[in-house]
Amino acid sequence: MTQTRTVSPAPSSSLTPSPSPAPADPVAEDKDLATQPFGYWGGRAHKAVINHIRDAMARVDVTQPQWWTLNRVDAEGAGHPTREDVITGLAEIADTPYDASRAVDHLLHRGWIAVDTDGRRLHLTEDGRAAKARIKTLVTELRAEIHTGIGDEEYVAALKVLRRMIANVEAAGRRA
Repeated sequence: MTQTRTVSPAPSSSLTPSPSPAPADPVAEDKDLATQPFGYWGGRAHKAVINHIRDAMARVDVTQPQWWTLNRVDAEGAGHPTREDVITGLAEIADTPYDASRAVDHLLHRGWIAVDTDGRRLHLTEDGRAAKARIKTLVTELRAEIHTGIGDEEYVAALKVLRRMIANVEAAGRRA
């Protein structure tokens, strides 16, 4: 089950005028960053991080949607999910509508997940648990690389800003 967290838009401040937007500049100085377009920087960050993760996973013959699927199938307290549960749960983060179903099919074929005797529910096999442990080690190493020089407080602050921006855009969309 996907949890959605609601973030209210922040009240606008009349004390500090917003800087005028500037065109994307990959070498903008710190003093000019407030004028830079988020779409450009958010897109660059997304592309760099996702490519780094997916390249590393490809070297161990796994995909990011397969990793997500292993985690969904093995989620504590959730019971054994059905194929539909996994696909629905990953729909918001998958690149295409087919990524999650393909991941389930690949993991069934590899023998990392199996269907319970009821013919509907999925569970990890012993090979799947071993693969999940190996991939978790890789993901932990990748997270450390990506977060080098970024403290937890700074990371949390960045995520809070992103949440606020998402809430602002969603609120604006509801008003439109």
